[in-house]
Amino acid sequence: MPRAKDGTARLHVPEGPPVPLEIAASYRSRTRGLLGRDTIDGALLLTPAASVHTFRMRFAIDVAYLDRNLTVLAVRTMRPGRLGLPRPRSRHVLESAAQTMTNWGLRPGVSVRFEREAQEPADGDGQEGRGRRGRGPGR
Repeated sequence: MPRAKDGTARLHVPEGPPVPLEIAASYRSRTRGLLGRDTIDGALLLTPAASVHTFRMRFAIDVAYLDRNLTVLAVRTMRPGRLGLPRPRSRHVLESAAQTMTNWGLRPGVSVRFEREAQEPADGDGQEGRGRRGRGPGR
């Protein structure tokens, strides 16, 4: 899997419909995760990650540990206030509301994929990565 960036995508599970996916790849977004939410529509992908916790969470979640090829290693349901054990081969963690992964057909051995949604530049000029005030670096 190429290095991911924060954003949205569609998660494709072989036996189910596409699922809305939020990608948390930055330290800040991975740390925040699902904290402060009452539920989630779809799933949240934490990358890179090998373990999770549910301290200060408001609802139970399903957790799927994925290897570097996006193959499911294990699926667990975690109640709030729990600490998940690290999975040595895990490179990504997928989180969703409790009991949804079973409905999607997600189980160990299943390979998933995700497809990024098309995104327009924020200001429409396509000048991402430029320095302050629209000038290039070092100018």
